[in-house]
Amino acid sequence: MELMLKERVKDKLILRMEGVDPTYMNALRRTVMNDVPTLAIHKVTFYKNSSGLYDEMIAHRLGLVVLKADAKNYKLRKSCKCEGKGCVNCESIITLDAKGPTIVYAEHLKPKDPKVKPAHEKTVIVKLLKDQELKIEAKAILGTGKRHTKFIPGHVFYYGYPEIKINKPSAAQEAASVCPKNVFKKEQNKISVQNLEACNLCMACVETCGKDIVEVSSKKDDFLLFIESWGQLKPEELMLKAITILDKKLATFQKQVDKIK
Repeated sequence: MELMLKERVKDKLILRMEGVDPTYMNALRRTVMNDVPTLAIHKVTFYKNSSGLYDEMIAHRLGLVVLKADAKNYKLRKSCKCEGKGCVNCESIITLDAKGPTIVYAEHLKPKDPKVKPAHEKTVIVKLLKDQELKIEAKAILGTGKRHTKFIPGHVFYYGYPEIKINKPSAAQEAASVCPKNVFKKEQNKISVQNLEACNLCMACVETCGKDIVEVSSKKDDFLLFIESWGQLKPEELMLKAITILDKKLATFQKQVDKIK
């Protein structure tokens, strides 16, 4: 397998992976989204809420606040010594006390653990008018996307590395005008491919010009992998954690197979 870094911008990572098949790519994608643990608000206790939103609506918004934390300091509830009852090893307490008129943002949350903080401080929770109040205590726990969407650490997708063949350059000029990714370049009365990796296989050029003029396909053992983190972890950390988790699962599976032998 050959791995090449194509782009690294803030919370986005693009990799080219050669010598792998779709099953491996899909396993890696699912592992990032379903098995990499992150911290998220799980339970909210309301002491005061005179805002225009119901408790349930605010609790839902709080659950979707992206929290940055050192996951090594916390355990999944199912593997904690407290047996899921809740303790400092498996949950983090977060408080909020706000009075209007104001807009309550994620930055107003007060975690007891100084290492826990919102990844996007300007996430709006609720707008309070004059004399309105909101006072809550929340518990954040470690979880995975398999349990709830709020624990998913980012968006991961892939597609086969594009292959484009222009059979009739002089007749394919319309392809350049309909392509949404500016893959083609016009040169006098002909076109050529100038940005192959930008092609997302939408097939707009083929639908316009016809398969006999432009052919677009994707490789079966060469892929572009896109990892976009929501902010809890860096995209490269998501990749490394997913590989570690996947390796452990395969090792466990191998042991079970060996027992059958």
